[in-house]
Amino acid sequence: MDFENTLEAAQKLDASDALRKYRDEFHFPKVNGEQVIYFTGNSLGLQPKNTQKYVDEVMTDWAQLAVEGHFHAEKPWWDYHERLAEPLAKVVGAKTEEVSVMNTLTVNLHFLMVSFYRPTSKRNKIICEEKAFPSDQYMFQSQVKFHGLNPEDTIVEIKKRDGEHFWRTEDIIAKINEVGDELALVLIGGVNYYNGQVFDMQPITKAGKKVGANVGWDLAHAVGNIALELHDWGVDFAAWCSYKYMNSGPGNASGIYVNEQYLNRNDFPRFEGWWGTKKNTRFLMKPEFEPMENADAWQVSNPPVLSIAPYLASLEMFEAVGMEALIKKRNRITAYLEFILHEIDREVDSAFEIITPKDRGCQLSVFLHGQGRPLFEYLMKNGVIADWREPNVIRLAPAPFYCSFEDMYRFGQILKHGILEY
Repeated sequence: MDFENTLEAAQKLDASDALRKYRDEFHFPKVNGEQVIYFTGNSLGLQPKNTQKYVDEVMTDWAQLAVEGHFHAEKPWWDYHERLAEPLAKVVGAKTEEVSVMNTLTVNLHFLMVSFYRPTSKRNKIICEEKAFPSDQYMFQSQVKFHGLNPEDTIVEIKKRDGEHFWRTEDIIAKINEVGDELALVLIGGVNYYNGQVFDMQPITKAGKKVGANVGWDLAHAVGNIALELHDWGVDFAAWCSYKYMNSGPGNASGIYVNEQYLNRNDFPRFEGWWGTKKNTRFLMKPEFEPMENADAWQVSNPPVLSIAPYLASLEMFEAVGMEALIKKRNRITAYLEFILHEIDREVDSAFEIITPKDRGCQLSVFLHGQGRPLFEYLMKNGVIADWREPNVIRLAPAPFYCSFEDMYRFGQILKHGILEY
């Protein structure tokens, strides 16, 4: 792409941005009285301005209707979560019945492991990526121990090659084939939180299924960021949080995907509760569990309406824009950020390295070989909200809904001044 490291060029790119109006639909923090440059949508997305309306609706219904809000609110609470399934299915490439919203991410992964990690004396191993997100590591270890197995013998980590910052698909598939009929589960983060790499999910899923394993994906950094086709790829299950690129608020509700082959079955293992039983007989209080025909069968409790109301607000925008348009801008603005980084590197002869491969979403991870933490703190003090990961990485995620090309240019100037100072 033909880019220039000037304010005028950045403003020209903004003028041609089809999504530029959505920037005004978000609340921005301020530092030193100025609106920040926000690069941490991969950690917590900004608050959409329409969120308040959705939450206020629930609060008003609670005040005016109390318990009757379950059935007589404008958006009745007892099926509130069902409104999210269709727009979410479009985001993740699923059928509507394969998607549900409940709990939080690691809770949902534990629930899904009950169904999809069924170790035997021979087939019990789990394949994941080296240094998976800590919560996933803890989950794997506790699940393996719960089944009376030793994590050191059971969890197989795919490593990067020496001197490389990314995983190779051929290495992952080779390890799947090597473990073979001892493999019970493949569960990898679809987009790595540290380096921003997008894993090649389709061939990895195919390879796992070919040796007889179940295949799931932790999509915390993927949903709302990259193109997903979970149903067509034959993925068994997936889960994701909603507070990163989905902009639903801190610690908010998680989404799950369960392939249709496991739906509407009484013979499939899962932990069960009241809200997973059939909707039309739920209030008969029958002692027998009759699973919902869709992924709601994995719900155990009534939905946290105040938690999922902001999620519905955000999905309204995703529905209006569509993933294709978001990805188009994501590619362009991330490429511009990469260009700016290379320009600054050339101008100041600095010592940093982009460790994110070309298979990426909208995150660039920058490894600092010299400046370290003081440069990160300089950026934060000067209105650049970025993210630090040990030992020496700054993560930058220009979320396409609300980041501008001018932000990228301004960041470059602040970065240059910070490098020269330190």
